Amino acid sequence: MNLTPFDVLNGKSPLILTAKFEPIGSDRFQPAGFPEIGHVIYKAPRKDGTTENVCIVDSAASMANHLESVCMRGMRGMRGPHDFELVDDLNGMPYIRCVTGDFKNNTLPKSSREVVVTSLTEGHRIASSYFIEGVMLKGDAKAMREGKNGQAKEEYKLEHYLIEKFGIVLPGSKKAHPPVEKWWDVFKTIFELDPNSLVHGVLFPKWQIKIPRALTAHLEAFGAARVDRSGVKFDRLGKTTSGQPIFAVDDVTAGSIRATFVLDISLIRSFGRMKDEKTQLGLSENQKKFLVALALWKIKKLTEDAFRFRSDCHLRCTALESCCGQKVSIDVDIQKAINEAGFSDQPVTDVFWPREELYREGAPEANAAGTSEGDENGSPDEDDSGAEEG
Repeated sequence: MNLTPFDVLNGKSPLILTAKFEPIGSDRFQPAGFPEIGHVIYKAPRKDGTTENVCIVDSAASMANHLESVCMRGMRGMRGPHDFELVDDLNGMPYIRCVTGDFKNNTLPKSSREVVVTSLTEGHRIASSYFIEGVMLKGDAKAMREGKNGQAKEEYKLEHYLIEKFGIVLPGSKKAHPPVEKWWDVFKTIFELDPNSLVHGVLFPKWQIKIPRALTAHLEAFGAARVDRSGVKFDRLGKTTSGQPIFAVDDVTAGSIRATFVLDISLIRSFGRMKDEKTQLGLSENQKKFLVALALWKIKKLTEDAFRFRSDCHLRCTALESCCGQKVSIDVDIQKAINEAGFSDQPVTDVFWPREELYREGAPEANAAGTSEGDENGSPDEDDSGAEEG
């Protein structure tokens, strides 16, 4: 079965794909683990009355991180996780960067901007404090807006831009909810700045804007058995207080490993429609087709080559199938989808933080640029950044 973005967008919802994996170089691998708990193996009931040991290799939050990592030039397959440039396939796709640097003569040229994080590496995506509370850059200068009550101009933050574009009114309150008719502007604005957030979900708590994941995935091992082994750290120079500790390591063997991808086509369709013959509400058909194309492209990239999910968890996909067991091939021209989506000629939005604000000492709650909580692997996503369970 050949899958194209057009066919999927106009097909049944949800689209469910399964990918079968096998470990590289061994029959053991390391699943996601939790401090003092280790990895999770549970007994799953089967129709014949028996149970099967199933291990959670990666949660929905972790899989979102992996699916986003294939977008970054240095992060595919977890090789070189410090390069935050997009891969060539995605040239022209919008995203947001948090940058810092030293302004000289009130300018910060692109060549001297230091990229700290991007909306493809932060768990809260566009809703991260790194972006929301950052000052937007217009050209090489800070964007400004007129101060209230005749005051001097003030710095224009991404938060101000989103409030205006979303149509949110904040009469003396930090909490607000977009009026029903403004939700089309919410979808459109997020799409223009960071369409990836519509694929993996986004949450703006103080504005009561919550968009669930369109693409949800999880990775599990079936017929799993725990393998307990140990390691030791040597301190040959005696310069630490740890001495020579012995530590435990949990691995797993399994009869099969399977990733499940669920693409909510109905949700993507709900991001836009025609009000009448001339009036478009929210996203156009080509823009919704791009979201489907991006989701399919991510699945294809994650499964076409061996992928390193973490240390000692290097897996190779052996088959990609539909929910009924039919072999699947993904046919997606992501550059064509980008070109037809109507993005701006300047797709990257830079928001600025002074270096002393980003790196100042203090408790996390006191930090101006709030960090995202990690999942069980220390990855940046978290379960409430788009997951329906909150």
